[in-house]
Amino acid sequence: MNLSTQFPVSFSRYSIDFIQQEARHLVDRGLISRQQPISSLCDYIPPREWIWVEHELEKFEYLLRDRISDLISSETWSND
Repeated sequence: MNLSTQFPVSFSRYSIDFIQQEARHLVDRGLISRQQPISSLCDYIPPREWIWVEHELEKFEYLLRDRISDLISSETWSND
């Protein structure tokens, strides 16, 4: 993966805020769609770190089959 949005390799725990921020960034760049399942984030997270992301998502009752839009639904729009 040669993307500037790669997650930090040495990070051993991911906060829900960090996951949401990264998901928004990937959507804004057009790398993923809001309609894709949350599990599609695993393409942008090192495999050995994915377990920490899953744990954090479970803690906040997100399922891997939920849509990215569910994860980032608290977006604010500046042009409203």
